[in-house]
Amino acid sequence: MTDRLRTALIGGGVALVVVVLLFIFGLQRALIFGLVGGATYSLVALGLVLVYKSSGVFNFAQGEFGTVAVFALFLLTTNDVPYGLAIIGALVVAAVMGLLTERLVVRPLFDAPRVTLLVASAGVSLLAIGVEIWFGEAKLRNVDKALPRQGRFKIFNASISDQELLLIFTLIVLGVLLALFFNRTNLGLAILGASQEPVATELVGISVRRLSSFTWAIAALLGGLAGVLTIPIANSFGPGALTAGVLIPSFTAAVVGGMTSLPGAFLGGIIVGVVQSVAVTADFLEDVPGQSSLSVFVVLVIVLTIRPQGLLGKSA
Repeated sequence: MTDRLRTALIGGGVALVVVVLLFIFGLQRALIFGLVGGATYSLVALGLVLVYKSSGVFNFAQGEFGTVAVFALFLLTTNDVPYGLAIIGALVVAAVMGLLTERLVVRPLFDAPRVTLLVASAGVSLLAIGVEIWFGEAKLRNVDKALPRQGRFKIFNASISDQELLLIFTLIVLGVLLALFFNRTNLGLAILGASQEPVATELVGISVRRLSSFTWAIAALLGGLAGVLTIPIANSFGPGALTAGVLIPSFTAAVVGGMTSLPGAFLGGIIVGVVQSVAVTADFLEDVPGQSSLSVFVVLVIVLTIRPQGLLGKSA
């Protein structure tokens, strides 16, 4: 059985089982709400997996790439920059932050133990949060939606807004583009090659460190997208918004899907989003304290007990 067929069968099987169970227990609305939340986790998890595949680093700064992008979006829109240009500017800021993180923090520590880079990425996150508090004060701010219309239509009595549709549509498009990029382009194949055989990649004349810069920029761009598409749904944000509310579920999504699998990041994000949605909407769980966080932990333990490499990850 080929890897692609195995991935498709596992992913399809898990999705089918989840949908059937939700319908059996009358939790169809949780499926819709979970897809929206899961789309955010998937975007952030994609960036986490990209960095891990390229350099073996668990990037704790991924959430702040998104938060910094939202701050940039807020500053640009409040200064009368058109919303479309403001989003582009915010994504550029996120990508530049990713490049600076790679160039100033990751590259000098390129040959250091991976745990050193993990701590360094956490330091970048803390520094970013400190700067956000310093310049922006520790208070909530409002940011407008790109598409303000609410309740475009209903599915299973769950209202879907245009902004939520935009988030889901963006995730689907990115999934297709990333699949084509890593399977059909020389640069994408080079990144995959560098993640699997860095020495051999260097021997054929491809700079692993340059590929690392590109990967960190793309990961930051994905974090930025998650921020500028998700935070307007909640309508308010503060320093460390994505680190506090999104990073841990996204890490869980990446591990559940398989830290070496981009399709796994998609699947893991949706699973975590749906599980959280079920935990907070199901009547039989309403008296359980911290049911959202607890449910994520339970799913993580179950998956890693049955399949330690994650649902779509490969064994070491």
